[in-house]
Amino acid sequence: MTETVVNTETGAILYDKAIINQISAQRFTAQGWLHAETVKGPLRSGGRGNTMFVGNVPRQFVLRHYMRGGLLGKFVRDHYMFSGADRTRCFREWRLLDKLAANNLNVPRPAAARYCRRGAFYTADIITVRIPSVMSLSQYIAQHDGDATFWQSVGAAIQKFHEAGVYHADMNAYNLQIDGDGDLWMLDFDKGSLRAPGRWQQETLSRLHRSLEKILGLDPMLHYRAANWEQLLEGYFEGSRSA
Repeated sequence: MTETVVNTETGAILYDKAIINQISAQRFTAQGWLHAETVKGPLRSGGRGNTMFVGNVPRQFVLRHYMRGGLLGKFVRDHYMFSGADRTRCFREWRLLDKLAANNLNVPRPAAARYCRRGAFYTADIITVRIPSVMSLSQYIAQHDGDATFWQSVGAAIQKFHEAGVYHADMNAYNLQIDGDGDLWMLDFDKGSLRAPGRWQQETLSRLHRSLEKILGLDPMLHYRAANWEQLLEGYFEGSRSA
């Protein structure tokens, strides 16, 4: 692990000197970069508007501010109860990504993370290395009519993560990304963890299924049908048998 932690007036910053050799609070704001743009996408793939591309090509980064979702997010926008630096969402996600990347799993490399305390609460941000030439699965199937081989490869890639014990708390068609070679990547590991095999594997697959059905409702012309889900499962269980 190549992490470095520096304390700030209100919290701390965790970063990898091999990726960003100097870090400051400014790097966690749009104003701290020469170039910054909000991530947008079709079929609601832009998320909650809390994610930005920052930096310049060829080395760009993704800056994400942690935001609450669901009903609670309507009342408490971005504050979390503080119970120690190592338990903050940003530090936990940074360290999980660092471990997964070191094991050659297709996840973004973590660059930096910070939390800022305000009494008993904190806010958080994370910076990861931008993966070139990727698009969300939702966007991919809006533009491409994937064949059986594609969907089976998606299932096999998910099974590889599950075999490694990787739990993704929100595995949906937005957080699964497809690169220029057709390979699958996983993004956004907030509340993710490493677990022993269990019911969570089926639960995350079911979550993805619901996500695909939901975006099909947004665009009935999407290149996704029930047969594609069966093909994904074929790839997943074939990967299980050969593991």
